[in-house]
Amino acid sequence: MQAIRRGDTIYLAGQLAHDGSELVAPAPVDENNKVTDFSNMEAQMRRAYVNAAELLRRFGASLDDVVEEVLYVLDVDAAFAVAGSVRKAAYGREDPQVASNLIGVTRLAFPQQLIEISFHARVG
Repeated sequence: MQAIRRGDTIYLAGQLAHDGSELVAPAPVDENNKVTDFSNMEAQMRRAYVNAAELLRRFGASLDDVVEEVLYVLDVDAAFAVAGSVRKAAYGREDPQVASNLIGVTRLAFPQQLIEISFHARVG
């Protein structure tokens, strides 16, 4: 289950950069499935926000209703380099009013995956 609503809160499980059939902008990996280049961080981050917005719409909500997000990333520096502009674009404002945590991790679900974002939204 990717999302669930309890009362006035919507919980979105980690969103990643998929288009329904495959990973969008997969990171290149070596023969050991280790990422060799983090330059697709921005594209993956943008797509994760698009996917979150689409999922929130199923509940009659939008990114405007998000109160908290947690970004899990393989490379903190690469994420920090693009997060400001990506978040501003996703939320449509210069100062997104969202509690945000960015956490570096050593592995995500897929070898080419650079980021996963979970969300909490309040509606009603």
